[in-house]
Amino acid sequence: MSHNTFGHLFRVTTWGESHGPALGCVVDGCPPGLPLRAEDIQVWLDRRRPGQGRFVTQRREPDEVRILSGVFEDARTDGQVTTGTPISMMIENVDQRSRDYSEIATAFRPGHADYAYFAKYGVRDYRGGGRASARETAARVAAGAVARAVLGESVVIRAALVQIGPHAIDRGRWDWEETARNPFWSPDAGIVEVWEEHLETTRKAGSSTGAVVEVEATGVPAGWGAPLYGKLDAELAGALMSINAAKGVEIGAGFAAAALSGEDNADEMRAGNDGPTFLANHAGGILGGISSGQPVVARVAFKPTSSILTPRLSLNEAGEEIEIRTKGRHDPCVGIRAVPVVEAMTACVLADAFLRHRGQTGV
Repeated sequence: MSHNTFGHLFRVTTWGESHGPALGCVVDGCPPGLPLRAEDIQVWLDRRRPGQGRFVTQRREPDEVRILSGVFEDARTDGQVTTGTPISMMIENVDQRSRDYSEIATAFRPGHADYAYFAKYGVRDYRGGGRASARETAARVAAGAVARAVLGESVVIRAALVQIGPHAIDRGRWDWEETARNPFWSPDAGIVEVWEEHLETTRKAGSSTGAVVEVEATGVPAGWGAPLYGKLDAELAGALMSINAAKGVEIGAGFAAAALSGEDNADEMRAGNDGPTFLANHAGGILGGISSGQPVVARVAFKPTSSILTPRLSLNEAGEEIEIRTKGRHDPCVGIRAVPVVEAMTACVLADAFLRHRGQTGV
């Protein structure tokens, strides 16, 4: 299998399967001299960790990260710093229950990558979906922690869940601090009870539901990204679409821009003390593929989890028509734990854009 690496100067390669002994990543291109300890990475992995509520998979994984290379003791700071060499990180799998998947060993789950993997490779790891599992995203979150170290504290990346199933938040009640006070990363306290009822009904039915995650990056200066084939929004969309279960990405106003007039869509500018002041941000902080200095805003739509208890019509590897239902521990809404993953992928794209911009312009 190829294409396990993304990025240009800040490059990330992930490895491992859902039910293998471990998974992890190698980050190449990180500048030397940046403070980086396992604790700096663990804090982000803990946000993604499974088993933290009844509305996510009950698989119990501590997701403890080990840094295997790329850091060394720094006598000046009495801590560890990056050396400029590849940073390898590993996360052990400790709570696999592969027997849960024995009934689908030769069957394809509708809506899942099962059939496509088998059609391409002639073999697939049916235990939890192998590389197609959301378990792979733990490695992305670890890489995102390194990307945040590259970006520094001036760039703030945060994401929130803005829709579960048909139930969307009230943007008039948006409060970033609220995302830390509920299990859904919701910026709207008023929607939490609605989501709980919806997910409880979904979970008890053995079904699943989709979601939308919105991410915002502030502190991104004007100038990151490149015209035409290195557009920042194209890189960001590609990275977010690469997350397992993602089925759509929009930047700024996104598809809603199609219904706007030219006047409404124009992000008017006035003179400010530190450059232009924008009166709107329909562009999502990116113009012509280059950051404008406004907040970079994107949304990702996640499909419902394919592993459900409701019988569905499908085929097996012999081409026989069957009826299939999936046992095991699955997220009734994968979008909940996708929030830190979306943040991590945004961080990786921005760290890469920063290094490329510095390499081309020297600043």
